[in-house]
Amino acid sequence: MKAHLEEQAHTPAHSAPHPRRWTALALICAAQFMLILDVTVVNVALPALSADLDLGRTALTWVVTAYTLCFGGLMLLGGRLADALGARRVLLTGLALFTAASLACGLAQNAPVLLAGRIAQGIGAALLSPAALALVTTAFHGAERAKALGAWAAIGGTGSAVGVLLGGALTEGPGWPWVFYVNVPVGLALLAALPKVLPANRAGQTTARLDVPGALLVTTATGALVYGLVQAGDSGWTSAATLLPLLGALALYGLFAAVERASSAPLMDLRMLKRRPVVVGSLLMLIATALLISFFFLGSMQLQHVYGLGAFRTGLLFLPIALTTAIGAHLGSRLVTTAGPRTCATGGLALAALGCLPLTFLTPAANPWATLLPALATASLGLGAVFVAATTTSLGLIAPHEAGLASGIVNTFHEVGGSIGIAAVSTLALTATTQPTNIGFTAAFTLCAATAAAAALTSPFLIPRGTPRPTGGPHGVH
Repeated sequence: MKAHLEEQAHTPAHSAPHPRRWTALALICAAQFMLILDVTVVNVALPALSADLDLGRTALTWVVTAYTLCFGGLMLLGGRLADALGARRVLLTGLALFTAASLACGLAQNAPVLLAGRIAQGIGAALLSPAALALVTTAFHGAERAKALGAWAAIGGTGSAVGVLLGGALTEGPGWPWVFYVNVPVGLALLAALPKVLPANRAGQTTARLDVPGALLVTTATGALVYGLVQAGDSGWTSAATLLPLLGALALYGLFAAVERASSAPLMDLRMLKRRPVVVGSLLMLIATALLISFFFLGSMQLQHVYGLGAFRTGLLFLPIALTTAIGAHLGSRLVTTAGPRTCATGGLALAALGCLPLTFLTPAANPWATLLPALATASLGLGAVFVAATTTSLGLIAPHEAGLASGIVNTFHEVGGSIGIAAVSTLALTATTQPTNIGFTAAFTLCAATAAAAALTSPFLIPRGTPRPTGGPHGVH
């Protein structure tokens, strides 16, 4: 995850390189790997979680969205805390919280405890990730920095791929609590090793106050939006239970904008939202993430409930889908430098829409290895390219000195997109008792196909012309 602290990458170094920087990088990447893993590792375990803890559709949806919501909504605040208190201190605090929360999730015997643990995991991730990137960008300089940031960027694709496979293996083996327990020994080992290799704190890098009200407002607003979307599945789109949270979300977003304009040290520089590349790139990031995370959610539920596959076989089926996403990102990074992000995004979204199209005709008698797998792999290949186009549109088509601010906005949209996507598709695919229907899956995949197609049709008119300029930061998809 790239946070707004990316701008620190451009700060000149006045001291000798940290002697244990490569060891520190390996350990920091291991910590970041856990955060990315936890976005996808839970998806395959959802049916088992639902059965053991008697989770309804609403609670099951929040198991995934609570983590990504807090991760994305509080990430900018985590970056500001790293500035004010020192990246080392904030990273270790976030890691300790994430590790403890993982243990609590594994021990959970009911929905409230599990959801509280997932919220705590998201808060820990929001502290850890931006602080980790700050340490990477300040510990390395020159050519070494490019190598370090490349290693950091590679964590994203591998984390997602390993997450689905590990989630299936652990759920079918020792049980779903181990998708959380696996973080505990890794977290404790990192907490013991990292203090020995991390550079000393550079606290007091900024004296600006922390915009805690802004962080709470934007997170609460997005939470209200997700809640409204989830409620629509139970109460209908015109009910008060749906409309009031959605209207409340709009009001809170408006209040957030007012607070940010009045703040002397805003969490988000709203002037960046007047920049067309930033707005379009952020929307592309939100759509691509919403679609990809929805694929994992819908596919996991369909494979296990409708086709009767076990958790491990489900994880195996999703492994090539995660890998095609990484391949799409690699191909997109080449295309975007030659043809530009407009062509890359339009082509990727069109491919995603075509990949989704066969899923709208699936029947319970279909062979998932011959139907679901190739369709989702095709769609994910396109989305991998869209991630690259979204990032380069936001960061490569604006002035280099604005890249850090834009990065924070884009990555917030990345995490929030996953929450919104799952909330929307679960409303269509699942009943209140989490029993999926074939009609529900058809409706959910139709929504995905229509969203991708609409984005493909509008992208040529929204994305500015041109090819990206290098900005020197770690601009890649995670």
